[in-house]
Amino acid sequence: MKLYTLILSLLPLCAHAANDSIFARVETEATFSGGDYAPLWLSTNKYGMGSAERNSFYLRAGADWNRNFRHGWKVGAGLDLAGGAGTVSNFWVQQAYFDVSWRMLGLSIGSKERISSPLEKNADLTSGWMTEGMNTRPIPQVRVEIRDFYSLPFTGHWLALKGHLAYGAFLDGKWQEDFAAPGKLYGRDIKYHSKALMFRLGNKEKLPLEFEFGLHMATQFCGDQMRKLADGSSEVVLDMPDGFRNYINAFFPSAGGSDTTWGEQVNVEGNMLGSWNFALNYYFRDWKFRLYLDHYFEDESQMFWQYGRWKDGQIGLDITLPKNRWVSNILWEGISTKDQTGPVLYDGFAGSFSDLQMSGCDTYFNHYIYQAWQYYGQGMGSPLLPGPAYNKDHSITFRSNRMKANHFGLQGEPTEEWSWRLLASFARHWGTYASPFDEVKHQFSGMAEVRFSPLKLKRWSFKAALGVDNGDYIGNSVGGTVGVQLKINN
Repeated sequence: MKLYTLILSLLPLCAHAANDSIFARVETEATFSGGDYAPLWLSTNKYGMGSAERNSFYLRAGADWNRNFRHGWKVGAGLDLAGGAGTVSNFWVQQAYFDVSWRMLGLSIGSKERISSPLEKNADLTSGWMTEGMNTRPIPQVRVEIRDFYSLPFTGHWLALKGHLAYGAFLDGKWQEDFAAPGKLYGRDIKYHSKALMFRLGNKEKLPLEFEFGLHMATQFCGDQMRKLADGSSEVVLDMPDGFRNYINAFFPSAGGSDTTWGEQVNVEGNMLGSWNFALNYYFRDWKFRLYLDHYFEDESQMFWQYGRWKDGQIGLDITLPKNRWVSNILWEGISTKDQTGPVLYDGFAGSFSDLQMSGCDTYFNHYIYQAWQYYGQGMGSPLLPGPAYNKDHSITFRSNRMKANHFGLQGEPTEEWSWRLLASFARHWGTYASPFDEVKHQFSGMAEVRFSPLKLKRWSFKAALGVDNGDYIGNSVGGTVGVQLKINN
């Protein structure tokens, strides 16, 4: 009843002044499936709105307001509320934000559905981003950004850039405490930092070729490491320092202190990770070919080529076809996280040979203080590495972070009213270097979805999807999703 009242209170916003841009929506979605979990592609890459539970339902309502002023100033705000069953929370605030921008520069405060990675991908077809994508709920943050490529005028529009700088906080400490099994570790009050800079070389009006390159880095820092006790209470294992200096260290990054009881801060502040991003765009008549590389790294061992060529990351090819009734985009991605600079980690300061260092065993997405690069049970990066929500032992780690996969996507728009997409992923999992599987596990995940937006009911849209999982990693499951959305614009 409370959620229903909130929905009704949002709808009158659409009657605002004509010079305001207001967009409101109400949507609901239900998923039903067999197996231990819902099929992967029915529940992931939905900004955390999906659920790993085999049966789930949510109702969501939100409104966004924007106004343009003179001299390039813009302001905006949004509120998005949701509630459901079989979801991580019974009721939650999905988005609550305030934006102000001047020309190309923007400031955003709060929780907002955004893709932090500067590398553009087809959000309908991609398997995801390696560092940060759209697989989890929005992290509340203060963010300064140039969101879209800004063409530098003194270069004749041959050079453009974009980027962001953000600080925020992970708010899933209570969920981690409830989810963790007795004896397991979890984190609370963890802080978030993200930054990126991306360049684009090329002017497609004069040459049909563009090259993009840039760096994206993110960090978990501060907070406490906790241990769940048998009686349901918790104890503090590590109280990480939380001061202004730690925010500075997270930015550069640099060592957090000389006290080795701080653990990771001997090397860098918190859990530092990121991606090198490259893309090549080629335009031929009405075709577009986009080839991209999303190279993931943790710390420095895979950040540069000191250990040989890069073997981990995601390479993708996205082809946009000339407008037709059948297929609009074809996508392929190959993903690998299997190498991780090899299985050996040895730092001279902690052993007998002070002049010897082998910085391998990067343990992607896992961390011995912060447990995992996750939020509310879902991985911050690619969903093909299923997060803690899929762990039957209720540990807040990635059970397998060594994986290779091929991913395919197709989509089309046969008419103005109908659209469709297909996803198919084939993955192999080796576990982790510390806990390898006895044998390689295989997993197939697929989905077929259709959307219907009737011209006679312009504010309404409907969707239905069928998902299938088959394998011995997250198991077998067949299920379906149905959804309805109502959009109201002023």
